[in-house]
Amino acid sequence: MKKYIAEPFRIKMVEPIEMTTREEREEELKKAHHNMFGLDSKKVYIDLLTDSGTGAMSDTQWAGIMRGDEAYAGGQSYKKLVEVSKEIFDYEFIQPVHQGRAAEKALFPLLLKEGKFAISNMFFDTTRAHVELAGARAIDCVVEEAKDPSIYADFKGNMDTKRLEEIINDKGSENIGLIVMTITNNSAGGQPVSVKNLRDTYKIAKKYDIPVCIDAARFAENAYFVKQREKEFKDKSIEEITKETFKNADMFTMSAKKDAIVNIGGLIGIKNDEKLYNDLKANVISYEGFITYGGLSGRDLEALAIGLKEGMNYDYLRYRIGQVEYLASKLDDYNIAYQKPAGGHGIFLDAKAILSHIPYYEFPGHTLAVELYRQAGIRTCDIGSYMLGNDPDTGEQLKADFEFTRLAIPRRVYTRAHFDVMAEAIKDVYDRRDEIKGFKITWEPKVLRHFQAHLKPIE
Repeated sequence: MKKYIAEPFRIKMVEPIEMTTREEREEELKKAHHNMFGLDSKKVYIDLLTDSGTGAMSDTQWAGIMRGDEAYAGGQSYKKLVEVSKEIFDYEFIQPVHQGRAAEKALFPLLLKEGKFAISNMFFDTTRAHVELAGARAIDCVVEEAKDPSIYADFKGNMDTKRLEEIINDKGSENIGLIVMTITNNSAGGQPVSVKNLRDTYKIAKKYDIPVCIDAARFAENAYFVKQREKEFKDKSIEEITKETFKNADMFTMSAKKDAIVNIGGLIGIKNDEKLYNDLKANVISYEGFITYGGLSGRDLEALAIGLKEGMNYDYLRYRIGQVEYLASKLDDYNIAYQKPAGGHGIFLDAKAILSHIPYYEFPGHTLAVELYRQAGIRTCDIGSYMLGNDPDTGEQLKADFEFTRLAIPRRVYTRAHFDVMAEAIKDVYDRRDEIKGFKITWEPKVLRHFQAHLKPIE
């Protein structure tokens, strides 16, 4: 078993969490219509629904909150955030927003419209939704090795550059509004993208005059993997790798609630296109508020500026990713399938393999999530056909490349004992897997259904 890496911090505040009975959890599932997002957080023992905004901020960040400048315009916390962001990413224009999907809402309609396509190494659900809300259609183009969870590959998050060029030629370069590089690749299992792949993708994009946007929610985790696995960068710092990464794009969107370890916040970066930035500012003012606060309080801007730096600390990243690798090693001992190697922000259980008797349209990823809550009060979520939803043109259920149950690990929150509880619960569910049945949807909204849908077990 892999050694657990000791925390590079000490704990100075605790939050009590409730331990429920199985009978109580059964009742909570019914009240939530078997939707993980409908559960009352007080009734969740270990919450792995998301790593977005759920991390523990540092004493320095909390101190920064007291210093936040709450001016409506021209605040000092805004200026600090812009200065730090320019230093990290080397982009001329930086725009704060309240979270990642707000960045997509403000930026994507400037680049996408009806009849256009956006291509990505893999779209996450909210990003795909904003492509479609802009009138365009989303195409995933991840490397083939990512689609087999059982095999090891260093950079399963990479774009399939050969297929990318084929898609561009098939659809017509004039119809491709945007290429999105998601780092790390969340939907593929938190898998990293190599700098070489970013360079190759950007070269193709420039050949056809197509803009490239990095979905940068987990840029620091990606840089850590690059340092570990890409020979060219083994002696480079996280900061140096980050600068080299962002050379290979024209803009980025970021949910800062991940690698910047804040509870709320997002960023848009534009390398040097002043016209695009001016157009963006108009959308930000309409949707988010004035450009120097972007839907955030001054204290949030201050915490974000500090968190961007803290999230790039090498010792912290080694511990963070080491936690995930520790859990993966315990699953290896139990022969339980997951996307290998372990990703940056969590374990993606291979529900298609674990619940092989449940077809995609009965949602094995979601089913496994329900069983983990039922077993031990652990809240997770589906990254599979349930999340993918229906075809926007035909209304038919789409079949995902993966059927994952994602255990997204909050930053600086859980201890080794919690990870042992996770592993034992997964094993207990695995041991009774043959008796588990799937789900069907009884009600769903038109967009991003998995946040609100009602489901019931199949008898």
